[in-house]
Amino acid sequence: VQLQASGGGSAQAGGSLRLSCAASGLDVRLYTVAWFRQAPGKERERVATITWRAPRTYYAESVKGRFTISRDNAKNTVYLQMNNLKPEDTAAYHCAANGYSDSYYRDLDKYTYWGKGTLVTVSS
Repeated sequence: VQLQASGGGSAQAGGSLRLSCAASGLDVRLYTVAWFRQAPGKERERVATITWRAPRTYYAESVKGRFTISRDNAKNTVYLQMNNLKPEDTAAYHCAANGYSDSYYRDLDKYTYWGKGTLVTVSS
């Protein structure tokens, strides 16, 4: 199983970036997939989640209305569209997959598979 995150880079405040999480060895339709971020000296934060059933989406308050998580079943890929970026969005972003019931989407320890991070830097 591999999750390959890409799409990070530098952006100005107010700009946009789209992150991709390409999965191999698992079917994203059958997993809850989340994007996490961690900035230096800060705790890891789950910013967006898409569950496998329905699917439903959940967002951290800090990104609600600016970030959108989506899934392309044909490409077995989950995306994070980030608009109106702010300097505080600067972090390493990781995607992770959780094969448990949708109700466990908040549980960090249920995310079994993790991709390497992609760095997002937002300047003011």
